[in-house]
Amino acid sequence: MSTGVIIALIVIVAAVVLIAAVLMLRARRGPGGPGLKRRFGPEYDRAVARHDGDTKAAEHELAERVERHGSLRERPLEPAQREQYEARWTAAQERFVDSPREAVAEADRLLAELAGARGFPDGGRYEEQLSALSVHHAHHVHGYRRVHQVARAGAPGAGQDGDGRAGTEELREAMVEARALFEELVGPSRHRDDRGHGRERGAESRESAETTERTGGDRTRTRDNGRAHLPWGITRRHAKGS
Repeated sequence: MSTGVIIALIVIVAAVVLIAAVLMLRARRGPGGPGLKRRFGPEYDRAVARHDGDTKAAEHELAERVERHGSLRERPLEPAQREQYEARWTAAQERFVDSPREAVAEADRLLAELAGARGFPDGGRYEEQLSALSVHHAHHVHGYRRVHQVARAGAPGAGQDGDGRAGTEELREAMVEARALFEELVGPSRHRDDRGHGRERGAESRESAETTERTGGDRTRTRDNGRAHLPWGITRRHAKGS
């Protein structure tokens, strides 16, 4: 065998090894580009903004999140647990009228506990928990981020108009936004496709049956397939200044 043939074979083998290594690396990091954008939705845009428009850096961060938390399987809640969390959320909403800051702090604690109960990292590791939630609940995780920041910062901007209404409105908006994640976490376990979108088991073949029952005052509970939805009953004119 001539020297030229040997060199050609070595080059071919090296090229095959390099291509295999690249394919393995891509498989470990998961789909990039459009795949990550579909999976993370608004979280993708936030990551790009946080990296000052550097798309590659943002996608690297998001791919690492998928690698760390993509295999996580959410634990289902027992019916008694679900009722307990729903009751606590309702109480926090009602408390907002007289104590907005305390209500937001309770919502922050409740989301951390609920996520932990569903199998996500413990709430004491907030950043890690948020990262895992962003992989499986990307379209609603910002509500948790916002309510956590507002609860810890004491509603930046409060009192701008002299009577605290600006701060109270910020607190109210944080609670409203956080509710979407709460409802996802407190609901039935979901199958997730490769884009991270959740679908309830059997949802395609089950029609939604909704009834509304009056629980007193202006509060109502809407039941969808047996699960209570807790509508936001706080308006700007009801909430007192913080």
